[in-house]
Amino acid sequence: MDTPAELGHFLKTRRARLQPEDVGLLSYGGRRRVPGLRREELAQLAGVSVAYYTRLEQGQSHNASDGVLEALARALRLTPDERAHLRDLARPAKARRRPAVRPDKARSGVLQLLAALDGVPAVALDRRFEVLAWNPLGHALLAGHLDYASPGRALDRPNTQRLLFLDPHTRELYPDRETETRRAVAALRMAAGQHPDDRQLAALIGELSMKSAEFSSLWARHGVSNCTFGAKRFHHPLVGAMELDFELMQTPDGSGQGLLMYSARPGSPSEAALRLLAAQHLPEPRVLEPERP
Repeated sequence: MDTPAELGHFLKTRRARLQPEDVGLLSYGGRRRVPGLRREELAQLAGVSVAYYTRLEQGQSHNASDGVLEALARALRLTPDERAHLRDLARPAKARRRPAVRPDKARSGVLQLLAALDGVPAVALDRRFEVLAWNPLGHALLAGHLDYASPGRALDRPNTQRLLFLDPHTRELYPDRETETRRAVAALRMAAGQHPDDRQLAALIGELSMKSAEFSSLWARHGVSNCTFGAKRFHHPLVGAMELDFELMQTPDGSGQGLLMYSARPGSPSEAALRLLAAQHLPEPRVLEPERP
């Protein structure tokens, strides 16, 4: 990923969403050549020179201080996730020579946890949103039309981003598709900023940009969010409408792996639908073992 260019694009999109009156500046009316704040207006708000800000937006300055980044974040009214993304882009980690790429595997502890989650749909994901493992109910909820063992095969391992934008079955799963796709792309943006030298992640973004106009349009907006909790609406082909809360728990080892879990509110129709799905669709309880090299 071209980090300097990404930084410039991020700053431009955040300037564009603010008007002078939003940040306490006088607006004299008339047509403005660009949407939102001008460079000189943002520089004034952040307390930096226009020349310096211009170099930063053009990717020509690589040593922005904490003070400058914080001033820009305040002026642009960035969310906590957007502030973290700004730091990732302004100060990318030094690229390291990587060994040959090997498929990620779910940690043994994650697999044990999946096995223990009875009645809870759960999926183990890596930082590229590839499914490393799932329990039977997680498989039934999200991708019952796929082979249960597919996460253990590197060549056809499911990827939740690819499924969302390119798989027709998954397209029908989310009735509130606009919210779901916007949230997914924002999470992918966050991951790309954190791992700018990840070639597989860059390849996924390139593939989706080429194959999905919907993805390309959302990617250009530069939305950013961790999206680690919230609620999702489903229209499941077997049990109908459900609204489930989700939590994405990151493993503490820095690998980028996480465990995505879904739950229904006690006593709700969604809880009944989830129980029905478990009763009619699940195979014998088992947890996917990753493919041995």
